Amino acid sequence: MPIRKISFVLIILLALASCKSSEEKMPASSKSGPAVGSHGMVSTAHPIATRTGVSILRAGGNAFDAAVAVAATLNVFEPMNSGIGGYGTILIYDAVRDRTRFLDSSGRIPRNVDSDVFRPPTPNYKKNRLGSKAVSTPGNVNAWWAMSSAYGRLDWKELFEAAIKAAEDGFEIDERLARVIKLAFPEFNSYAQSVYGKSGKPLEKGDRLVQKDLARSLRLIAEQGAKAVYGGELGKAIDEVMRGTGGFLTIDDLIADRAEWWEPISIEYRGFTVTTASPPSTAFPSLIRLGLMSHFNNAALGHNSAAYLHRFAEVTKHAFWCRLAYAGDPEVNPPPLFRLLSEDYWREIVENMDMEKATPFRPPNIVLKSGNSTTHFVVADKWGNIVSATQTLGGAFGSRIMAEGTGIWLNNSLAFCTFEPKGNPMDAHPGQRKLSGDCPTIVFREGKPWIALGTPGGHTIGQTVPQIVMDMIDFGMDIQQAIAAPRISFAEPDYILVEQGIEPSVLDALREMGHNIRQSTGIGNAHGLTIEYDPGGKPIKFSGSADPRGSGLSQGY
Repeated sequence: MPIRKISFVLIILLALASCKSSEEKMPASSKSGPAVGSHGMVSTAHPIATRTGVSILRAGGNAFDAAVAVAATLNVFEPMNSGIGGYGTILIYDAVRDRTRFLDSSGRIPRNVDSDVFRPPTPNYKKNRLGSKAVSTPGNVNAWWAMSSAYGRLDWKELFEAAIKAAEDGFEIDERLARVIKLAFPEFNSYAQSVYGKSGKPLEKGDRLVQKDLARSLRLIAEQGAKAVYGGELGKAIDEVMRGTGGFLTIDDLIADRAEWWEPISIEYRGFTVTTASPPSTAFPSLIRLGLMSHFNNAALGHNSAAYLHRFAEVTKHAFWCRLAYAGDPEVNPPPLFRLLSEDYWREIVENMDMEKATPFRPPNIVLKSGNSTTHFVVADKWGNIVSATQTLGGAFGSRIMAEGTGIWLNNSLAFCTFEPKGNPMDAHPGQRKLSGDCPTIVFREGKPWIALGTPGGHTIGQTVPQIVMDMIDFGMDIQQAIAAPRISFAEPDYILVEQGIEPSVLDALREMGHNIRQSTGIGNAHGLTIEYDPGGKPIKFSGSADPRGSGLSQGY
C-alpha cells in the first residue's frame, strides 16, 4: 500500500537528466573510490536507471520499490538485455524480518515444448534453437509484482512513470547500443525494424530511439498490474505472435506462471556467511568454489599470483563440472547440496588436486550454453533492505521477436538449454522449471548484510562473484577495487580466459603448468554495494561500485 501520494514530476525530471550532469548531490563511483551515501545506494548498468532508483528512495520508497522502477527503466535503456519479455533471479534481504529470500522469475518451460526439435535428426534443429521455438515463459513482471506486493511502500503505478516517460520521449543511443542493433537488425521483423531503424536501416549512434508502444505496454502494466501480461492484453499479443511464428509458448503458460519464493542457500567462508539463490537457480557452484578455496591461504599465496590463479582455475573447473552433472529442478532431480556444500567434500577434492599442474577438463557428456546479454543491479535503502537482481532476455534482443504493437522483446531462454544427451537435467523438459545460472549474492558479517553483488556474463557469472568475494575478504579490497580487479574464468572446452592486468610472468607460469590461456577483453559487468552499521545495527554508510568494464553508475544519497 502507498504511504502517501507523491508528485513524480520532479523525480522524472531528475531521473531523465543528462548522464553527464555534474550536479549530483552524492558522488558516483569513480577512480577515486566507491560511491557513498548515508541513506541508500543504487548501482545499475545505465546511469538513468540508477538515478531513477535513487529518486524513488528520495521520495520515501524502499529498496523493493526502487528495484521495480530500475528494472522498468532498464527495459527502456537496455532493451537488448532485459525487460517485460525476460526472466531472471532476485535475492532480497528483508530488514524488518531479518530474512533473506530468493525470488525466481525464470518460470516454467512451456508445456507444449517438444525438445526433439532442437536436436538432430530434426531438419533445421539449429535454426529452431534461435527464434520463436526458443521462447520460454517470461517471468519478470510477475516477480516485480510479487516483490512490490510483499514489500513495497509506494503505489505500484508510480514506479513506472519515469520509464514510461523515457520510452515516450526517446533518448539518443550510444555506440554500444547502436552496435548491438546493427548486428541484430537483419533478424528483426518489419515491425521491430520500424522501431529500431529509419528508412530501412538500423539506428546509429546519436539517433533517437523512441518506443511509444513499449510506453503503452508499461502503462498497461502500471494500471492493471501483472495480469496485463499473464492473461491480459499483452499476454494475448504474445500468444498471437507465438501462434503466427510456430512458437511453443501459449496464453495458458502465461496464465499459469507464478513468481516463486524460495529459501536461499549459504556457506560459511572465513567467518562470513555467503548467501545466494538456491535451485532451480544453478548458483550453487559459486559456493562450491568458495568452499574449496577456503582450504588455501589465499592471502599468503598473493592476489592473482600464479599459485593463487592455478588453484582457482582448478577449483572453478571442478565446480563447472558439478553444475553440468548435478543441476536440476529441486522437485524433480534436486542437486545433492548436502554433499557438494560440505567440508568433507571440499577436503576430498582439494586433497586430490595437483598443485603444480593443470588437470584436463573432462565434462560429464554435457555441453553447457549460456546467454550473455544480461543485466544486474543492486539496491539498498536506509532501513537496510537489499535487492540484488539479475535479469535477462538470454541473447541480445532475445529471440529477436517483438510482439506486434507492444514493443516487447521475447526471450530466447530455451536456446540455452542443454540438448545433448537427450533427457539430461538441463534439457528442455516440458512444464519443468527453467534453470538459471544467475548468481545474485549477499555476504553477511556478524549477522548483518555487508556486501550485495552480482554480474551478467553467462557461464562466467558464478566464477566472477567468488573472485570478488575473495578480493574483499582475503585481500582487504573495497567494493570498487574488488569489482575492478582483473579476473579469470574457465570456458569450454578447456580454456582459462584472462583479462588484461594480470602479469605476463604469471600467465607464462600458468602456461608452464599446462593451462590453455586465452586473453579476454572483459569478463562480466558487476555491480555491488556494502553497508556499515552503528552499534545499534542501524545502517549509517553505503558504498557502491559499477563495473568499469561497463558504462553503468553507482550513486548513493
